Amino acid sequence: MACCFYGLKCLVYMVKCSYEQKPFRRSLMHVWGADVHPSPSATTQCGRAILAADPESPGSLGIAISEAVEVAAQDPETKYALGSVLNHVLMHQTVTGLEAKKQLEMIGEKPDVIAGCVGGGSNFAGLMLPFWPDKAEGRPIRFIAAEPAACPTISRGPYAYDFGDTAKLTPLLKMHTLGHGFVPPAFHAGGLRYHGMAPILSALASHGAVTAVALRQKACFDAAMLFARTEGIVPAPETSHAIKVVVDEALAAKEAKEERVIVFQFSGHGHFDLNAYDAHLAGKLVDDEYPQEMIAKALKDLPVV
Repeated sequence: MACCFYGLKCLVYMVKCSYEQKPFRRSLMHVWGADVHPSPSATTQCGRAILAADPESPGSLGIAISEAVEVAAQDPETKYALGSVLNHVLMHQTVTGLEAKKQLEMIGEKPDVIAGCVGGGSNFAGLMLPFWPDKAEGRPIRFIAAEPAACPTISRGPYAYDFGDTAKLTPLLKMHTLGHGFVPPAFHAGGLRYHGMAPILSALASHGAVTAVALRQKACFDAAMLFARTEGIVPAPETSHAIKVVVDEALAAKEAKEERVIVFQFSGHGHFDLNAYDAHLAGKLVDDEYPQEMIAKALKDLPVV
């Protein structure tokens, strides 16, 4: 939309499984004049190499980043800005946490739990980082990062230096990673299908300041259905991971007969994900949990630092 308004050309590399699962998202981009390619594509050297090795590759955010960086690097007039993961992105995202803090002050509450879904980490970090000084000063706030069991970056990935993309075009980042060659299954929370995690969030998790939970998608969709039928808003599959944490925390507080202030980031609606809800209602969703041997295989290519 922004490119349309400003008269700019827009080229999009959309992860292939999302391209296929979420057709109306690409329809909107086409309406506003974008050229949208399923990634991996045959339009870049990186994409062609991945398709040659696996013609049925579902793609990943790491692959899409590689294709976009490759195209940008060939044009001297183009600058590339990553929209997640990097620390400066987290800084810009903290506007959400700062606003949440003000809202809580207006009603005289302080959070006991702050939860959010994590793919690259900027959404969750933007909410929780403004509350970090309170925790550092001794307030017992629990920060819970909700990630998919099929892409358990913090839960099962080592804290190590790795590339932010599949083709190894980005600088090295110290982060929790499943390996830059990791390609997760084609589950519906496409925004969480990333092999790495924001360096700041990774550092906090490595010191035990952030707790990660790996969740299966069917349980997350159950939580999303409960939320939709209670609040009247259909959550995105990514957001459903945060809602699942909230539901679990609320039930635990009820059982313990204690008050608990739970804050979470509602990161997006699911209006373009109704195919996934149809599949869930029909009992067709599957719970993917990535085998340890496949994670170990992807980690073998970590750079030696």
